[in-house]
Amino acid sequence: MKEIQKSLELKAELDSLRPLKQDDEARVMQKLRLDWNYHSNNLEGNSLTYGETKSLILFGLTTSGKPLKDHLEVTGHNEAVEWILDLVKGDFSLSEHFIRQLHQLLLRETYYVDAITTEGKPTRKKVEVGKYKTEPNHVLTKTGEIFRFATPEETPFLMSELIQWYEEQFKRDNVNPIFLASEFHYKFIQIHPFDDGNGRVIRLLMNFILMKFGYPPAVIKTQDKANYYAALQQADSGTIEPFIDYIAQNLNHSLEIMIRGAKGQDIEEPDDLDKEIALLDQKLKAHKERVPQTDEAILEICKNSVLRLYNKFIEAGKKFEGFYYGRETKLIVGDNNFHLRKEVLWKILLITIKEDFLEKSGLTYVEMSRVFTSFNRVGFEKFDFESSINFEFRDGEYIVSVECSLFLGLGGFKITKLYNEQLTDDEINELIRTIKKAHKEFIEEKTKEKN
Repeated sequence: MKEIQKSLELKAELDSLRPLKQDDEARVMQKLRLDWNYHSNNLEGNSLTYGETKSLILFGLTTSGKPLKDHLEVTGHNEAVEWILDLVKGDFSLSEHFIRQLHQLLLRETYYVDAITTEGKPTRKKVEVGKYKTEPNHVLTKTGEIFRFATPEETPFLMSELIQWYEEQFKRDNVNPIFLASEFHYKFIQIHPFDDGNGRVIRLLMNFILMKFGYPPAVIKTQDKANYYAALQQADSGTIEPFIDYIAQNLNHSLEIMIRGAKGQDIEEPDDLDKEIALLDQKLKAHKERVPQTDEAILEICKNSVLRLYNKFIEAGKKFEGFYYGRETKLIVGDNNFHLRKEVLWKILLITIKEDFLEKSGLTYVEMSRVFTSFNRVGFEKFDFESSINFEFRDGEYIVSVECSLFLGLGGFKITKLYNEQLTDDEINELIRTIKKAHKEFIEEKTKEKN
């Protein structure tokens, strides 16, 4: 078997380079650990991309729109990998208890999955973490046949037998680690001892065995899923050599990476740049995209945010109308000043904005203001109160700000938005609350001056 021979030669070369420099080994193992986490989970249907997996493991960044379960799977798998990387440094031996602990760490908590009955009918079953299966977990093949694994009743005995077989093989003087890890992988899959997570668990165990003998982990890539399953199916038909050869082939890839790392060379693969771009994309999702300023975007903001805010602005002012003799409402659109008395004029104005400003010179500024004139209570000097809300349309963003008599020229309250964002109800309420509070405090200040 050429791949097995190649593995032995690469392992000898790697051993000649040991011990690796600490930085070089850390660099290689981080790459292999990230690849292992991504591919082993993705093989089983996890939806996180390589970039999302890497950002979760290295930076703790979660991805919106992706299931919480998928994030927990990756986090649990990474903890299991790190545990194994620590255990292989000592004399820890493989046992049933260890396997169940690994399953529990990997899957974390009980959940339900789709399954089929012994008669081939769909059903739902409970997955108990850290426990062997209590119901059959046969699978339906592409041909419509049911592939049957060990029954729940057979599983404890077969797992005990598997561990005994492993211990006997492990102690042999002429044991070949690649044969041992590959055969253990296949025997475990035949049993399928857990209700779910068997594939991830056995790939963890296979690499535990390989690393016990000084090999790096073998990473089975998700894009090679068809070949992986085809090799397993050949083993099902009684020919296990292609599967062993397949594991050796993937192991050799890891050995070559580790050798390049030991020599201080570049360990990146042809598709690693694409992975890094995907990671960059994931990081940048935390930052909003700057949307260009267009006439259509400004018109939508006028129709939606400006109009909604204007209605609230007028409504809020009614609470103070009884304190003054007069009031005036104005709307400034660019260089044009409109006095508004009825809402219908506002609707006409929207058309005017589109026809007279947006299509000709572009709109940069909208201001709505109310002036309450001549405070009408006895004993006070007559005073006015003015409040305004301003929309300033800039390149890439627009700014909504409040100015009132209480803090005229002092900046007031501001909100910055992108052109694909409308004001939220909470933001509108906060703008109006700022004006009402300023007006109330303004009158209270005049009352203190009088007293």
